[in-house]
Amino acid sequence: MSEHRKFVLWAMTFFAACTSIVAQDPSGEIRIDTELAAFEVSVSDAKGAPIRGLTARDFRVLENGHERSIDFFQPIKKKDATRPLSVVFALDVSGSMTEPELEKLRSAMDRFVKRLADYESQFAVLSFAMNVKTNQDFTNRPDRIERALKNLKRDQDGLSTHAYDAVDQAVRMVVRKAPRSIRDRVPRRAVILITDGFPVGDIVSSSTVIERANDAETSVFSVLLPSYSKLQRGGRRIPTPLEASGLSERTGGISIAANESNFDPIFDALAEELTASYAIAFYPIEDEKPGERPGERIVKIEARSGLKVRQNRTSYRPAN
Repeated sequence: MSEHRKFVLWAMTFFAACTSIVAQDPSGEIRIDTELAAFEVSVSDAKGAPIRGLTARDFRVLENGHERSIDFFQPIKKKDATRPLSVVFALDVSGSMTEPELEKLRSAMDRFVKRLADYESQFAVLSFAMNVKTNQDFTNRPDRIERALKNLKRDQDGLSTHAYDAVDQAVRMVVRKAPRSIRDRVPRRAVILITDGFPVGDIVSSSTVIERANDAETSVFSVLLPSYSKLQRGGRRIPTPLEASGLSERTGGISIAANESNFDPIFDALAEELTASYAIAFYPIEDEKPGERPGERIVKIEARSGLKVRQNRTSYRPAN
């Protein structure tokens, strides 16, 4: 089977926690051969700057402490290369969002969307307070996202901030509505959550959202608004409940604290993060005895010396 055909087939099923790789028997029938364990990886230098241009030879994969060969590797690059993006914005419009903040966010997000349009990206918009609302389904048209952001309205009651429910709905939206492939290329999936970091009244727990995001191969990036941030002595921020939950870090994303003056640098940093990631996958080795149920396997992905690796999940369970 050609390498191109292998990748196209892999791309169609990449987003399952463990995806199937297929082959063709002499009769021409497509059949399942084995399972593929897939991970989303971001790499930064000692100063935190994203690193692009790495190859599979720059990475090392350890499964339960044993080195595994990398069987599939895809970076995100601009224009003519391999990985577009599927991004859902989840915006807090409860009382924690001020009108000046909302206006600044619109401007920064418009710029962000236009910047990433060259990557054949698809965007969607959700807003939330007590309820979660879909403002715009997935589209590749920046003007539709701009219109959806322009029409956002603050919730005047401000009684609840269902941040975890919003991320949960965003993840389900990615699974059900985001393109599984774009021109035979598998998109990177992400949710950008914009909130004050103090969820109130959620139905879904943070641990459930993290599990569902990992199953959907979706990273959560959090932008924390300054409206109600509390400071310790010396001007240091107190970590918010959202940060303490590990929602971003445990799904391969990051949390960034905003200031009141300018959101543009934050969304510039997010654009850098989203366009400097790598998809790494390998064939699991059958270590279990016949009839034994596969157990959870711990995976650590390393890069060459001096580089920091952040992966969307740290374990997986092979299919039976």
